Amino acid sequence: MSTSQNQQIQITKAATTKINDVDFDNLTFGSVFTDHLFECDYINGEWQTPVIKPYAPFLLDPSARVFHYGQAIFEGMKAYKDDANAVWLFRPDENFKRFNNSATRMAMPSVPENVFMNGLNELLKLEEAWVKKGNGSSLYIRPFMIATGTGVMANPSDNYKFMILLSPAKAYYAGEVKVLIAEHFSRAANGGIGAAKAAGNYAAQFYPTNLANKEGFQQVIWTDDTTHTKLEEAGTMNVFFRIKDTLFTAPTSERILDGITRKSLIELAASEGINVEVRPVLVAELVAAAKEGTLKEIFGAGTAAVISPISGFSYQDVYYELPKSEDTYASHLKEKLTNIQNKLTEDTFGWTVKV
Repeated sequence: MSTSQNQQIQITKAATTKINDVDFDNLTFGSVFTDHLFECDYINGEWQTPVIKPYAPFLLDPSARVFHYGQAIFEGMKAYKDDANAVWLFRPDENFKRFNNSATRMAMPSVPENVFMNGLNELLKLEEAWVKKGNGSSLYIRPFMIATGTGVMANPSDNYKFMILLSPAKAYYAGEVKVLIAEHFSRAANGGIGAAKAAGNYAAQFYPTNLANKEGFQQVIWTDDTTHTKLEEAGTMNVFFRIKDTLFTAPTSERILDGITRKSLIELAASEGINVEVRPVLVAELVAAAKEGTLKEIFGAGTAAVISPISGFSYQDVYYELPKSEDTYASHLKEKLTNIQNKLTEDTFGWTVKV
């Protein structure tokens, strides 16, 4: 190993690399990680010297509060490599802002921009070879923060660990996705932490999703917590519905995550002349549109999946198959968005940032 100092970051390089053992054509999402990670500790009210070091397990005290009270947040980002071998990020400022919004909601310290952005950039420069070219290839970026303070007192931690992991990625979902509309379970409630990327939000989804899986569905479309009449999110993604030639998606709220892919698709669709309405979408109108034949598409949208078309949905034990078409808004918008992310077309929105 070799150690150096770069822009206030202590860098210790791995003695060997794992990259030659990775089959980049057959990746399981989020299962392979690069040679290095970024780490910065928050101790007694101050951020410490950040480090980049070889990827490895680390020790935590059994009484670390992340284990007992769930103070844990994360983000999802991607890096892309263009034909000239330059590495690009997509709207990283939005991820940074959302990360700190989540931190505030979970009573955790804000991560300074220079720690977050400089750490990410230096880590990506070191791991540049892991970012593969080609539309569909990317390097998934997982910034996260956990409470490391010790003691089982029910109050916020005094110490935290902020880290960034990198994982080469292909597609998140493969094949058709069928969904079950939730009639009892909810992803989040008003006044809760649904708008934060808190780890517990995702853990709470596992049980109802497992129940849906046993019935042959890949995901759940969540409904509001009080009436279960409003459609909100699909699995871990924001969700869009095309009725006739209009795209509908629910407004963000205390229950619905402010997805960066979501807001990008709204802007992109408008620029393409597609009518988009951001408003509450009722289960009843979705079922009525399916019966009338005016429901053309449903698709999820998020960093990992980008766009994931949904082939059909079930509600009250009735399954509604969506029409199959090659000329869909989902395929059109996904191509437009991924071309911008991969620098295959001009970024007129100013969304891409060079590392």
